[in-house]
Amino acid sequence: MQAHFIYLLESYCVLIVFVSVLIDQLGIPIPAVPVLIVAGSLAAHGKVSGVELLTAAVVATLIADGLWFLVGRIYGMRVLKTLCRISLEPDSCVSQTQNRFERWGVNSIVIAKFIPGLATIAPPLAGALHVTWRRFMGLSVLGSALWAGVGLGLGMAFNGPIAELERIGGIAATGFGIALVLYIAYKWRERHRFLAELRMARISVDELYELMGANLDPLILDVRTHTARGLEPHWIPSAIHAPVEEIEQRLQEFSRDREIIVYCTCPNEASAARVAKQLMKHGFTRVRPLHGGLDAWIAAGYPVDTHASARIDTPNDTLAGAVP
Repeated sequence: MQAHFIYLLESYCVLIVFVSVLIDQLGIPIPAVPVLIVAGSLAAHGKVSGVELLTAAVVATLIADGLWFLVGRIYGMRVLKTLCRISLEPDSCVSQTQNRFERWGVNSIVIAKFIPGLATIAPPLAGALHVTWRRFMGLSVLGSALWAGVGLGLGMAFNGPIAELERIGGIAATGFGIALVLYIAYKWRERHRFLAELRMARISVDELYELMGANLDPLILDVRTHTARGLEPHWIPSAIHAPVEEIEQRLQEFSRDREIIVYCTCPNEASAARVAKQLMKHGFTRVRPLHGGLDAWIAAGYPVDTHASARIDTPNDTLAGAVP
């Protein structure tokens, strides 16, 4: 068994790296970095070509990134919301990924693989933002080569301890499987903990519509990022655009005498709930997230304001080089 395991590992190492990286980059929660490290150790002992390993990892990454890019180009915000809904990194919501894109620009694709949440969401987000195919693929090549190179490099640098895996064969494989199961279980636990923290009283779209119709003048905050608002250029009438990252600087603009309704387009109203709790910490007592967010408001058939010329307006030229 042990000899067979070693034979398979050495004979199909390039294929194993390709498949594991492809699965990882498609968003399935099976981390490829441990595989890259073990492969790097084998390369250090001359049992497999480091160039072939790096090429396999980069090609697998480009395939996954290209698919996500096309999906983002076709479906836009819908795919981003779906990814956020099923993600094992619930605190890396789409809005936080968009914030990073706005701060760092499209060049953030180069380091996206090193940042939880951004790695999977960055390619479809780039597609939704109509970044040019050529620029995206160029940045993806750089980023994937850097990411895979670091993983393989770690294996080469610590090849002595890692090489012990060859001597324990099947035990190592079993241990890796158990570790993987524990990792996924931990992420699911963190996800449920995160969602539990967001539980608070919400207002329905029907209740909000009644408040507005009764002239009770609620203060409505649209906390979507600039990117999200540009991708979906419509909003609830009279809503003030106050992105999550700007709330702290704009507290003096909000009246404590009015009921404050906060909405976003994140699954589970994650951003809205966080902003609501943030406002409560600063003494605002009448704050509620909108259940279902903007999507629920539109689905109910209530009116929205929009602007035909609305565009994605980000401070760091997120769309530099994008298709007009």
